[in-house]
Amino acid sequence: MPPKSLIGAHVSVAGGVDKAAKRAKTQGCEVMQIFVQSPQTYRTPITTPEEIKKFKISLQKNDIQEFYVHAPYLVNFASLDNRIRYGSISLVRKNLERASLLGAKYLMTHLGSYGDLSQKEGIKMVKKALEKIILDYAGSCQLLLELSAGSGHILGSRFEELGEILNSNAGQSLGVCLDTAHIFASGYNLDSEKSINQTIKLFSETIGLNKLKLVHLNDSAVPCNSHKDRHADLGDGLIGLESFRILINHPKFQSVNIILETPGSDRRRLEDIQLLKSFRH
Repeated sequence: MPPKSLIGAHVSVAGGVDKAAKRAKTQGCEVMQIFVQSPQTYRTPITTPEEIKKFKISLQKNDIQEFYVHAPYLVNFASLDNRIRYGSISLVRKNLERASLLGAKYLMTHLGSYGDLSQKEGIKMVKKALEKIILDYAGSCQLLLELSAGSGHILGSRFEELGEILNSNAGQSLGVCLDTAHIFASGYNLDSEKSINQTIKLFSETIGLNKLKLVHLNDSAVPCNSHKDRHADLGDGLIGLESFRILINHPKFQSVNIILETPGSDRRRLEDIQLLKSFRH
């Protein structure tokens, strides 16, 4: 019997990263996701031995079995502005190294927007950026590419795009983070068992289920194929609770852990996590 998915949420690191695990525990988390710096700046703090020690003690004390890191929102590997593109490369590399020191399993990043470039040129720039990030990287934290909702010229909304990037030299060591709200908004339906099976089959054929390392489980406030990134609390959106019950028990998803990035209160997130736990067979 495959292991059950562990369930958690993105939690705040206000006051220091060692404060996150206690917040996660109060929300019923078994795993958690954090930022390791401000998501709106290129400045990555130095990681001290004391900080690492305190953080690891807090994980053990609060029974958080794994944790993951989300890269800052500023990342754009396809920008024509060298300051932004090279700043993004340096930012993700520094976040990977900091996440490794703290003991994170995965760090996920968005790819950015190709702007005035063609999609093909944008993907080419992403591949080059990823090559620079992983060059001589020896950390333990694996880099994941997160599927996007596809608004505007944002890259990474189609399975084929990520499949192409992951099949390049730059992508061989990378994995994928699948966000249910994002893929629903980008046109992959999840509103029934049939549509879920079709979407998973397509993911398997174009990316490969071996690349799927983490799931962001979010409902969507906007319709399928709307190309807008609007998360909703579970059951308050257009994907619906029955779909999440099917997803969490799907044989292809059973061993992939789950993170909520829902917009509600900590209390609501606790309720949603408890509900997902009750769905597990």
